[in-house]
Amino acid sequence: MLAALLLVGCDKDKSAVDSNKDATKDAINNQKDNIDAAAKQAKKDAEANADVEKARIEAAKDSAKAQLDADKKKAEAQAELEKAKIDAAKK
Repeated sequence: MLAALLLVGCDKDKSAVDSNKDATKDAINNQKDNIDAAAKQAKKDAEANADVEKARIEAAKDSAKAQLDADKKKAEAQAELEKAKIDAAKK
């Protein structure tokens, strides 16, 4: 009878150890899932930020080119004005 009680007690202890092990494994798996979800969201955010930055760079490029085109037209107009002044002085 004593052996049976000890065996039952050992089985309860082993069951408790197994339950604790399973709970620990579940908690670790949940943490891993949370890490995966956070990494996925971070990647998504990084891609969105990259898209915004690319758009910002593209806008800056377009703005700089537009300014250069305006400067070019201004230089052309200034040259035409200078030519007109030279022609007027010759008359």
